[in-house]
Amino acid sequence: MGKRTGGIMATGMVSPVRALPIGARLTCADNTGAKEIQMSSVVGLKGTRRRLVSAGVGDQVVASVKKGTPELRKQIVRAVV
Repeated sequence: MGKRTGGIMATGMVSPVRALPIGARLTCADNTGAKEIQMSSVVGLKGTRRRLVSAGVGDQVVASVKKGTPELRKQIVRAVV
């Protein structure tokens, strides 16, 4: 087993924290009219067997709009965390 480095890789870089699981509801902070979105997948990440992927800062996600303007609700959108 390797040494525990406290989240720092062997190269000295800090690994990103992935704290948002699939199904998380996020507050939308733009001017599209969406107030709340529910994350359904993360673009570009693949999970291990029986493990759902999580998103972190800077990841692109696919989400559905749960609260917002009537035209935008129930639509699938892409967003950046």
